Formats: sequence, structure tokens, C-alpha cells
Amino acid sequence: TGCQLIYDQQNLCPYSRNCICSELYPILCVLQDNGDDSHRIAQSPVVHVRGLCEAVVEADLVEALEKFGPICYVMMMPFKRQALVEFEMVESADKCVACGSSEAVYIAGQQAFFNYSTSKRITRPTNSDNPNSGNKVLLLSIQNPLYPITTDVLYTVCNPIGSVMRIVIFKRNGIQAMVEYPFCLCAQKAKAALNGADIYAGCCTLKIEYARPTRLNVIRNDNESWDYTKPYLVRRERGKGRQRQAILGEHPSSYGDNGYGSHCPLLPLPGNSRYKLSSHDIPEVVAYPLPQSSSYNHGSSSVAMVSGLHPAKMNCTRIFNLFCLYGNIEKVKFMKSVPGTALVEMGDEYAVDRAITHLNSIKVFGKRLNVCVSKQHAVIPSQVFELEDGSSSYKDFAMTRNNRFTSQGQASKNIIQPPSCVLHYYNVPPCISEDQLLRLCSEHDVPGFTKFKMFDAKPSSKTISGLLEFDSKTHAVEVLTVLNHYQIRIPNGSNPYTLKLCFSTSSHL
Repeated sequence: TGCQLIYDQQNLCPYSRNCICSELYPILCVLQDNGDDSHRIAQSPVVHVRGLCEAVVEADLVEALEKFGPICYVMMMPFKRQALVEFEMVESADKCVACGSSEAVYIAGQQAFFNYSTSKRITRPTNSDNPNSGNKVLLLSIQNPLYPITTDVLYTVCNPIGSVMRIVIFKRNGIQAMVEYPFCLCAQKAKAALNGADIYAGCCTLKIEYARPTRLNVIRNDNESWDYTKPYLVRRERGKGRQRQAILGEHPSSYGDNGYGSHCPLLPLPGNSRYKLSSHDIPEVVAYPLPQSSSYNHGSSSVAMVSGLHPAKMNCTRIFNLFCLYGNIEKVKFMKSVPGTALVEMGDEYAVDRAITHLNSIKVFGKRLNVCVSKQHAVIPSQVFELEDGSSSYKDFAMTRNNRFTSQGQASKNIIQPPSCVLHYYNVPPCISEDQLLRLCSEHDVPGFTKFKMFDAKPSSKTISGLLEFDSKTHAVEVLTVLNHYQIRIPNGSNPYTLKLCFSTSSHL
């Protein structure tokens, strides 16, 4: 049919919902090489990239592809796992496409596929070449927010580029914020300088777009919103200032005593980073006031509301198995008045933020979860009833040993990862084989893994660990939801082994 069918007039793949173009790509390349020249896509400085992992950001694409030549624009299609990359010269695009067809090119640890776009230039949301166009309000999406994001933090990051007027933080689809500058030019400079950068090393990655509103309305100054043109709105005391490096600096060690993260040395900005600001744009070390612990109570909650739960396959324990990867779980309660919805009380509001970031919109048992902050600040065990599987609609997990963030030392061993198709398993008795693990999946009516890897263990080790790769991320999520903390009993064993599962940092085996 010709490769041009892959693209529509908006540079989008009509088959991208099922990602069929990724499977067809190697075949289409052969057809282009051996078939009629009339079906070739003409050379273009714009390259269509497919097969990206869901967590990829613009910075990953630039880092992997700038070796082919200067890149002038990137347009992400995150829900389609695709992107368009516009090189300054068509020769650079030629090198990219040629290299991708002859050898594997990895972006953020996952192999990507390349072809020319039918467009010669990516259509910008606004005419970004014109300094008088655009919007002075930016929409910031904070990916992998392992540490608190407050107005103080965002002000520290954004204000050196241009005088910030207002900031509003909200938690609908993960952690997002809007930042208003006095002029469009300031917003454009901030977007160009900060898009794709990490606030703290390895986490809190900024994804920046132009917002729809042209002005923000702020009614109070606190951790969630601030109007810097109206200091009289202040309704809380501000903590003492402390020296910290903002972009790509250390994690905020002041929060280390709550069991999240370890103390890290200050990390300098890499000299070759495209996100490094010049000396006149931002000081190397900046000061911002750390808010008092009591000031976080406003507008936040340690309770998450989860809807879209499968009525027959989800219960309190399975919710715990999934959500415990992002923070301690205190209580879980299904709502009788709203079928398929549950409240999850976690250790603190930051755990809720992480759960929203990584679990919102994922599919579990054919249903898409919706995770958001609840208006309630605690889960009360009222109206307890029986779920379809016969278990209770309410369960208290405060004293369980399976919570993974009960101490700073324990929490520091947990690598916060988004769902992936590879699971890391550990605390398994050495006598358990690959076939027995496959049988365990079959017995619990969950998908089996396709690849298996066992790590080498010390001779004195009483347990083994390794990796399990599944056909899809959804399969891995379902297996973790069902089998995490499964009690493995062995013959003549006094105590069972608790199978521990988590998402791996590896994208494939």
C-alpha cells in the first residue's frame, strides 16, 4: 500500500493506537529498499520516531539523536509512543534514518525506529520563531516527582530566567503547575532553557508546554499557589532560607527524615548540557525558603481516590500490592456508593503524588485506572461490605511488614519506577525454578513471562532474585498486582517465603 499511508496530514500515524506501524516498519524498509521507487518517502529534515517508551522526554531524544546533527524542534506524541524530530539540515536526517535501518538505535534504553516524515517542517503550536507570539503562561508537568514540588521550588527554578508573576500547582493528571511571566518572550526563554531538565538529579523532570489561560488567578499565597505581585496574600510563615542548587542538583535532604531518599552530594551542572543556563541567566547556587512541615497540610491529602477498578478481580490486598511500590499504605476502603472505586490512605501526600504520577491511566484487568487526590484526609472504616470475591471492602495495612518505606534505610533501597514489562523478583527460595514460577502464574490466571533471568547468588545466600519479562506492560502490572507478597511454602520449611515484586529499571532482557 505504500509507506505514505503511515502518516496523515497532521504528521500522526493513523495506526498508532495499536502501534501496528512499529511491527510493519522492518517490512516497509525492505519494500522501500527492494520495491518501486515510487513508494519511497522523499527525504525530509523531519524524522518520524516510533517505538518509544512511555517515560521518554524530549531531552532523551535530543541526547540520543544530536550526534547526527543539530536539532531545531521536537514534537512528542507520548500516548502514541512516537515523536517527530526536525533537524536543521536534511543531511542530518539522512544519517539518522540510515543508521536506524542498519543498526539498533536506543532511546532511553529502548530500541526506536526511524523514517522520513512527509512534512518538511513540524507545525509549531505557536509561531515560536516570532518573539511576539506564544503565551506568557507555561504549563509544567513534573514527571517522576520523587520529592516535594512547591511554589518555592518552582520559583527558584523559573525566576532566574524572567521575573515570575504567579504560580499555581494542581494535581489532576500527576503533578502539574502553571507559571505566569510578564512577557511572552520570558516564557519562551524559560521553555527553551528548562524543557526536559531535572529539578533534582534523576527525578522531577520538567515537561513544558504553553498553557491555554493567558493569566492566572491566585487567591492565597502558600505551597500550592503564589502571586508575587501581591505580597499581602501571604497567610503562612516562610521557613528559613537554605542554600541549594536547583536544576540537576541534590535531592532535598531536609525531607530525608520521612523515609524517602538518601542524602546526596551537590551535583554540578554538566558543562555539555543543552539545559545549562549561562552565568548571567541563573546563579550556580540559589537560595529558597524551605516551608515548615505544618504548611503542607493545606490543599494536600495523604488519601488517593482510585476508580476504574475491576469489580471481580480487584480487592484491598491487590490494591496494596500495586500501590505499596510508591509509599506506605495505611488503609484501603472500597466505596459502596461508587462501584469500582476505592480510597487508599498512604503514609503522606508525597506517596500519593508518586502513585498518581506512575499509576494514573494504566490498564489493569482490561480497565483503565484513574488515580487522583481525595478530598478526604483519612479513611474511616464505615459501611464495610463484602466484595465480589468474598473479601472485605476495608483493610488496615498499618502494621503489615510488607510496607517498604518504614525506615529511611529501607526506603533508600526502593527504586521508584513507572510500570514496565520487566519485573524484578526477589526473596525467592533457591529451590524454586523457572517452571515453578510459570506454574504459579498459570494457577492464579495471570499471564506468564516470556523471558527469565536469575541473578548469581552467593553460596551462603538463602534467597534468589532475578528478572521476568512479559509481552506487555499490562501483563506485568497484572502479575505484580496478583502475586506480589505471595507466600511460597517449601517442603519441611518452617516459615514461608514472601515473594517480592517490583518494576525493573531494565526495559528488556
